[in-house]
Amino acid sequence: MEILEKVAYMKGLAEGLGLDTKSKEGKLLKVIMDILDDMALEIQDIHAGQGELEEGLDAVSDDLADVETYLYEMDGEYDEDGDDDEEVYQTTCPNCQEDVFFDEDILADGSILCPNCGEKLEFDLEEPAGCGGCCGSCAEPAEDDE
Repeated sequence: MEILEKVAYMKGLAEGLGLDTKSKEGKLLKVIMDILDDMALEIQDIHAGQGELEEGLDAVSDDLADVETYLYEMDGEYDEDGDDDEEVYQTTCPNCQEDVFFDEDILADGSILCPNCGEKLEFDLEEPAGCGGCCGSCAEPAEDDE
């Protein structure tokens, strides 16, 4: 039995008993039954609203799944494990000392704004002058230390 039905049953019992609503006790019981009736109606409305929210959330979830499917089909690089082959770089902002992460596209642009403080971080991708080849990252032969 639903709460609303129980309150209606209680009201019916009170009427069947011939509850005197003019006495102090009768007035109190009538007010209590009216409050219970109002509460039961509010609970019923809340349940209905919750059901509508659940349906809306399910619809949004389904739409999001469709968008994800579309995007991953367009990407072609999507890995089932969720691991992309795209390399991620990290630097520390000299202004706020927060770690900043970025990809190759941003590295190629040469700069990024720190998402924490807004400081412009610039990247110099040119080889330093007179590298000497000690690390093997440039094409110059290593200098002899003799």
